[in-house]
Amino acid sequence: MNLLDILQFAEEYLKKYSFSKSRLESEMLIADVLHLDRLSLYVNYDRMLQEEEKLEIKKYLYQMAKTKKSFRELREEREEENFQEENKKLLQQSIDYLKKYEVPNAKLDAEYIFAEVLQVNRNMLKLYLHREITEKQKQNLREKLIQRGKFRKPLQYILGKWEFYGHEFITDERALIPRADTEILVEQAKILSLEKENPSILDIGTGSGAIAITLAKEVPEAEILGIDKSEKALSLAKENKDYQLVRNVSFLQSDLFESLKGRRFDIIVSNPPYISQKEYEELMPEVKKYEPKNALTDEGDGYSFYQKIIQQANAYLQEKGYLLFEVGYQQAKQVKEWMEEEKFEGIYIAEDYGGHQRVVLGRKGGEK
Repeated sequence: MNLLDILQFAEEYLKKYSFSKSRLESEMLIADVLHLDRLSLYVNYDRMLQEEEKLEIKKYLYQMAKTKKSFRELREEREEENFQEENKKLLQQSIDYLKKYEVPNAKLDAEYIFAEVLQVNRNMLKLYLHREITEKQKQNLREKLIQRGKFRKPLQYILGKWEFYGHEFITDERALIPRADTEILVEQAKILSLEKENPSILDIGTGSGAIAITLAKEVPEAEILGIDKSEKALSLAKENKDYQLVRNVSFLQSDLFESLKGRRFDIIVSNPPYISQKEYEELMPEVKKYEPKNALTDEGDGYSFYQKIIQQANAYLQEKGYLLFEVGYQQAKQVKEWMEEEKFEGIYIAEDYGGHQRVVLGRKGGEK
């Protein structure tokens, strides 16, 4: 059977199944199988077809008749299936690569990187793996995977954005990465703000601005001030303010209360550097190599900022105002004792989702 014979056969076959453009469909199908331009089919009309070529054409004809789909639709579906297998393999290779470098949660991180490059939600990633990944996207994937694996750059810095309390923040090396544990501090401050009318809230050591901006969005009637000693951190906080389109928050450079003379607040919150120098030396490379050291440790026992803030906080709190801290592992008891010494009342320790003591808070009391 030569090419012209098979072309006539295909046309009659598709006509029988009510394809309106049976000739065109036949030409497209056969040209694809034979790797020829459609218009050159008639130049090669006497070409004899090999058995495997005839079999491939018949398979397509059968599928078209069965599904009532055009050749183009079937071809696209087949390509998608091929891309899906290729992409699944590429994703697994990426996971294995991260595992080789002992990256924690390698599967999750690889999925986040793929989702970022393909511009899809991570939870929907598997539904998009049938699409072709371009060479440019593959190069982007390689670069990000090398940063995460070989160089152990934090995923949040690679992606440039991260979610905190349901809000997305810009993340880079100017400030600490917002962490889920800190959401407990925000939650407690939000609850206490309900006691106040138009509450004023101070966030000490604001970093990326995640706490201050989240409170501004969650408590729109509040006025929030975020302070930090670091100019770099403040520049990021201001970018996040613009990114989140919030107005009831402002930022100021200040070493603790240094620039706040005469100001008082209903609520003061702080997630200060509380990692000891000894603990800092044992941190994972992602943290130690990339996140700002002065936002992680006081280069001492991890308690110095708690002491300084507690000793000065009463002068900057309104009557019955609240002071809240995020605390590290086994620090809650000591922080509570210092707050008691400064006459704070109703001191409460809140646990995080893992059952660890995470937040210490108290209300300004009477004179010492």
